[in-house]
Amino acid sequence: MTGRAGKRGFASRPGDAESWIKAPDAQSLRADATATFTARLTIDITPELRGRIKVAAFRRGETVTDMLRALLAREFPPTEGETS
Repeated sequence: MTGRAGKRGFASRPGDAESWIKAPDAQSLRADATATFTARLTIDITPELRGRIKVAAFRRGETVTDMLRALLAREFPPTEGETS
């Protein structure tokens, strides 16, 4: 029986690290309090609405998450006496 020619890894990496390491382009628009704790919210929408939301976020140059967080923050501002 013949031995293995060489150790074969699970996945190969490109030779140039810069081609596979991508740094974020800009800081997220989230506030520090939001960055420390988040809660997941799930809603059911039609595929057509989901597509329109994704296109709108792309055209604005932001993520769907950041766009929807800003929209919800505008529509539901903190009330008096509420802590953030």
